[in-house]
Amino acid sequence: MNVLLLAIYVIFAVAALLTLWRIVIGPSILDRAVASDVLLTLVMCVLGAEMAINHHTRTLPVLLIIAAVGVFGSISIARFVARRDQDR
Repeated sequence: MNVLLLAIYVIFAVAALLTLWRIVIGPSILDRAVASDVLLTLVMCVLGAEMAINHHTRTLPVLLIIAAVGVFGSISIARFVARRDQDR
């Protein structure tokens, strides 16, 4: 079981580092927005895996809040980009 946990944490850590790299070097705001959504999804997956491994649902409200922040953030960025493109 410890090997499985270690493998999960390593895979998620590598994915998070790659996602952070895309946020830093992303050439456009849309690349950064997609990368931030991926990072939020990775956090949700880690919390979900932790819930499944430890057989509890205490972090379910946190998952719902993270999902809502991701959705509202994506909508805000899409509206900003659409308004900026419309002005051109």
